[in-house]
Amino acid sequence: MLDHPSPPLHLLSLCLLFLVCGVNKAACSPGEGRRIWLQPKPSLFIKDQAFLHDNFPSGFLWGTGTSAFQTEGAWDQEGKGASIWDHFTHSTAGRDLATETANVASDSYTRWEKDVEALDYLGVRSYSFSLSWPRLFPDGDAKNPPNQVAVEHYNRLIEKLLEKKIEPVVTLHHWDLPQALQERHGGWRNETLVGLFEEYAAFCFHTFGSRVKFWLTMHNPYLVAVQGYGTGVHAPGETEGSAGSLIVAHNLIRAHAKTWHTYNTHFRPVQKGQISIVLGSHWVEPQRGIATVDNVEFCQQSMEAVLGWFANPIFGDGDYPVSLKVKHRALLPSFSPEEKLWVQNTADFFALSFGPNNFRLGQGIVRNEQTVTPDLRRILSWIKHEYGDLRVMVAEGGWFSEASVGREDTVAIYLMKRFINQVLQAVKLDDMKVFGYFSWSLVDGFEWNYGFSVRRGLFYIDFNQSNRTRIPKTSAQYYRGVITDNGFPRDETSKEIQGRFPCEFHWGIADSTLQVHFYPFSPQFTDPHLYTWNLTGDNSLHPVPGVMMPTTPAQCTDYLAIRSHLRLFASTGTSHYSFALNWSLILPQGDRSYVNAEGLRYYRCILTELKKLDLEAVVILYYPTRRAPNLGLPGPLYASGGWLNYTTVEAFQDYAALCYQQLGSLVSYWITINEPNRLVDLFSSETEKHQAAHNLLLSHAKAWRLYESEYSDRHTAKVSLALHADWAEPANPFLESHSEAAQRFLLFELGRFLDPLLGAKDEEQHHRGDYPREIKSYLENKAQVNNLSGSPLPNFTKTEKEEMRGSLSFIALNHYTTHLVSPYPYTQANFQHKQPPDHGCLTLTDPTWPSSRMRQALVPWGLRKILNWVSQRYGGALPIILTASGVDDQAAVEDKLRQYFLRSYLQEALKARHLDGVNLQGFYLWKLQDQHVPRYGLFTSTQHNSKAKASITVYREIITRGGFPEDNTTQICRLREQHEPCSVCEWMLKNKALLVFGGCLLITAVMALFLFVILTKRNQIRVRRMKKIKRRNEGGYSPVSTKQPCLDQYSLVRVGSVKHDPVCVSAANHAPSW
Repeated sequence: MLDHPSPPLHLLSLCLLFLVCGVNKAACSPGEGRRIWLQPKPSLFIKDQAFLHDNFPSGFLWGTGTSAFQTEGAWDQEGKGASIWDHFTHSTAGRDLATETANVASDSYTRWEKDVEALDYLGVRSYSFSLSWPRLFPDGDAKNPPNQVAVEHYNRLIEKLLEKKIEPVVTLHHWDLPQALQERHGGWRNETLVGLFEEYAAFCFHTFGSRVKFWLTMHNPYLVAVQGYGTGVHAPGETEGSAGSLIVAHNLIRAHAKTWHTYNTHFRPVQKGQISIVLGSHWVEPQRGIATVDNVEFCQQSMEAVLGWFANPIFGDGDYPVSLKVKHRALLPSFSPEEKLWVQNTADFFALSFGPNNFRLGQGIVRNEQTVTPDLRRILSWIKHEYGDLRVMVAEGGWFSEASVGREDTVAIYLMKRFINQVLQAVKLDDMKVFGYFSWSLVDGFEWNYGFSVRRGLFYIDFNQSNRTRIPKTSAQYYRGVITDNGFPRDETSKEIQGRFPCEFHWGIADSTLQVHFYPFSPQFTDPHLYTWNLTGDNSLHPVPGVMMPTTPAQCTDYLAIRSHLRLFASTGTSHYSFALNWSLILPQGDRSYVNAEGLRYYRCILTELKKLDLEAVVILYYPTRRAPNLGLPGPLYASGGWLNYTTVEAFQDYAALCYQQLGSLVSYWITINEPNRLVDLFSSETEKHQAAHNLLLSHAKAWRLYESEYSDRHTAKVSLALHADWAEPANPFLESHSEAAQRFLLFELGRFLDPLLGAKDEEQHHRGDYPREIKSYLENKAQVNNLSGSPLPNFTKTEKEEMRGSLSFIALNHYTTHLVSPYPYTQANFQHKQPPDHGCLTLTDPTWPSSRMRQALVPWGLRKILNWVSQRYGGALPIILTASGVDDQAAVEDKLRQYFLRSYLQEALKARHLDGVNLQGFYLWKLQDQHVPRYGLFTSTQHNSKAKASITVYREIITRGGFPEDNTTQICRLREQHEPCSVCEWMLKNKALLVFGGCLLITAVMALFLFVILTKRNQIRVRRMKKIKRRNEGGYSPVSTKQPCLDQYSLVRVGSVKHDPVCVSAANHAPSW
């Protein structure tokens, strides 16, 4: 492992490298390709970065291509000489690599008109094909007369293309070197071939050049040098390692340059064409996206070792990259100063090959710090940074399919979609001058060392049939549509709308089973001892022996976990909170032989506190998960067979009755079972899956009927079950079998549970209360095909059907993503690995969809589609509530992925309600808080101080506005004010003890002040009265010695409330007589 610098030095190094590259190109010689990895990758959640809906420039060159050896066949007919690939496949050298030969291949030499018809079907504007050097010159020497039959063949092809207004793009050499030159000179190891190739090229320019505007000297010379002369995997099969590859590459570069100069000098002035060379490459990224200085340098060296090897002399400074010189030293041939100038700039545009051959090779040359990834946009950007703002033709773009795929090449469609859209992004967002894209290849052919085991054609060919009929694959249909649209025009349904959800709309948060904290925070509720404190001056508590005090019964407010948890919830501004009870905690034995009263009391406290906050509760009775012990069932029930045993149905009804009785007055919405359609996936056999689903349905129906009959009059809550409801999109839009599979997938996921409860809208009443007829028919046919005795689907009794019908108060759906669905490929290999799913479907994902770290694809429009499907099948009478929806986001606080999710998914929810008339009445975001590491929570875990993430602000804004109003104002009709987070309250809670002590001091100070004021007032009154009496005495009465005692007595009387002392009364009203 490499030693990485410390973070400050690491950041400084990156900044310095970036600045140096930006200021001085020479300092980052030969180019600035390194900047690609230093710049942050565009966020996939910024508009158009994941997928761009737009059109290519007018006149964009749409095309496809083939090579002569792979498709022509007729290997020894009409004067053709043998090529090194003919010899390689016929000899023992290539026998262990491919068991087939290309003797006939696609038979394009004979059936070239069928190829032109295929081009016409696609609607392409250009066709890239290669001339067969050994067909034109069997001995490889252009000084000798050409094979005139071959010349006439290529003339006919070019004329027909021009007649169809298809631009020919002609490659002079696509690996099929004449075998005669290999035997006579040693092939490309000999520099003699530089001149021989130039002579052959000059003949082609002279013969065909007046009708050809785009020439390509050779195709992917890297593979010729490495695979042909280094490893021996390709023809001619030589294994001379790096030494041989370096010499061959040097001669190929010189041959290209010489040919370019010949065309530039002798043919361009008249023919006005353009000429280049097709260079292939892989693409690498730093592992885990961490761009250190070392990683960036390794990535740059990896690109220089493949693409830069040939591109740097031609498009760069005329010489090999420095990294290759350092690596190979004396083995690497050198260009003289004159040759550098002669080789430099010998291409009129950059022609790029982007396919699987280079990527397979790329896997073997990368370091541990790199990841090979097929990102066409990034490699185009690297070319621009490294070699300048060149015009670019993607001369080969595409991937491969296994031969068994046939014409239904679904995966190839999505890879094509990804690659072409990456080119569109490069053109529109990165200002790349890409002027053409050639999907490779036109027809299935001989795939070099892989023979016919893999296919790359847009048209399928059965190589066992002599007629070699061209049948368009589904990828050809897709490419045809892209060409017709000239890109990916924006769909009207993708436009955002303005509007609000209704005031009664549920804005909620969903959680799983809440953890129960049995004991409150303070020990006063559990410790009966009486203590003395600091008796000996040691500041310690000491229990008083023999004294036991009664403990204080805990109040709901004493459970600090509840208060802190609900305080987080209230701060989100949502109105509804969904959480699950723990069945195995409340009834550990599965029956009422033991009821955990403390557990029930805790849940009651949560519900009570929610009521105080004017918040609604949605309570889930049973929340099964794979991680929960016994799938969330009480141990004895699980041990007795769980959901395969009918006794669990009865036990669930009893458990539901207890919860309704104990908690019913505090609950507005009940969910009986969460995602039973996911629970059944955990059972091993198909029979067990159906039996478990059957019993789960019966359990729900009985719990619903119980509430309706015994509790609905008192509590008026609504009861449902929540289904996992991801949308299923046909993986291949051109195949009816995929559309049928998608519908079947939805019926097994949703219809299996909703049809017995609601019945399809167009279904007769007496058929309701049963499984969908489509499922029953499918399973019966499947059983017949597999020679089984009957369908594994259980039957409902007449009573059970009656119990089922209508046992749903609302439709609860948990939606997260969208799947591409195709029929399951029933092959022996698949059966050996795992049992196929009961619905017979395979799920895929579109690589152009943005996805989370846990590979959840974000497909907002899928939400609208699933809502419409449910609404159309079951009618709009019952409200639909999205009881859980969310995405994992690894960001600690700035969770941009979740922010994108909220805005985009709620936009689609609004469209479903406003534009489609779906009776949608709620949206619950999953979930409130992370447990450990950042994932789905709106708040970090308690270990990370329960910090609010940025997505809370986004959610609050949407809630406050009631959706996406045009004026962005607050929704006035909100029934309650939004709960603003109270920072002062949080501080007070954290400093509770200090506040109590401070409060006591404050009260004591206030009381002391009060007493001081009272005493002061009384003294003031006493002094005033004494002064008043004194003034009276001085005004007419004789002072006597008894006045003062009388005054003293008077004050005692007043103070003592003695009212009938005659002496003092007299003194107070008359002059003393004595």
